[in-house]
Amino acid sequence: MSALQAQDIDRRGLAVTAATFVVWGVVPVYWHLLRSVPALQVMAHRVIWSALLVAGWLWLRHGNGWLRAIAAQPRALAALALSGTLIAFNWCLYIWAVNAGHVVETSLGYFINPLLNVVLGVVVLHERLRRLQWIAVGCAAVGVAWLTWSAGSPPWIALGLAGSFGVYGLVRKLVAVDPVAGLGLESLYLLLPSLAYVLWAEAGHGGGFAGQWSLGVDVLLVLSGVVTAVPLIGFAYGVRRIPLSVVGLLQYIAPTLQLLLGVWFFHEPFDAARALGFGAIWLGLALYAGEGLWRSRRKVVVA
Repeated sequence: MSALQAQDIDRRGLAVTAATFVVWGVVPVYWHLLRSVPALQVMAHRVIWSALLVAGWLWLRHGNGWLRAIAAQPRALAALALSGTLIAFNWCLYIWAVNAGHVVETSLGYFINPLLNVVLGVVVLHERLRRLQWIAVGCAAVGVAWLTWSAGSPPWIALGLAGSFGVYGLVRKLVAVDPVAGLGLESLYLLLPSLAYVLWAEAGHGGGFAGQWSLGVDVLLVLSGVVTAVPLIGFAYGVRRIPLSVVGLLQYIAPTLQLLLGVWFFHEPFDAARALGFGAIWLGLALYAGEGLWRSRRKVVVA
């Protein structure tokens, strides 16, 4: 294999994947527009409308064959119930954090996430790290420790987002299910509880859909299903067409945009102490990504 062939990347897959991370990077602005709605209700609407969209799309393409394929794997049914709970927690925490003025800390969570995935791989999957990878993880740990010491408490929001999404990814990795079909079943698991909660809220417990809230808010709640499902489908499309090493680099687009939004759009503080903690984590990410790129290029040369 020549170096040119190894670097011949599917342009459409690259564009779709990059666009997906850009959408995830700017989506805090969308949730900020829904700041008048309690976070749990936003999350419930997000589940309802995305479930209808994803399940409808799957049924149009595959009938009920996608559901039968998953149902034939009892272990997958249980695993997707767990992963659905994890992603619901992640979504709710994220929406609350954005509207509570913690966009910078949410970006920290998604900067930490790739290195947390490495730790989960070692602990759960018994993967082995090379020396530079251990140094990268150590830099991230130092950064989190510094942020904890300087703030007087751990960055719980960042750790909660990174932990829930990291374990979610681990569960999905261990289950041999199509990504979009898995999302469809996760959404169906969450649909009835979310629908029950929305109906309860609308029965005089703080709900305002198609009534108290403006038409614009109602439209944004309905479109939250599109904002949720379309990037996930795009990610599933793109990740199959480009190398995982490229995906690993593109994933930093989202938290970088979130950080910029937090500082420049939401005017959240980013002092020297916080910059130092972020810097240690960024150093770890740079070491990890650089080591991976160096090894992949070395393999190309050898081939």
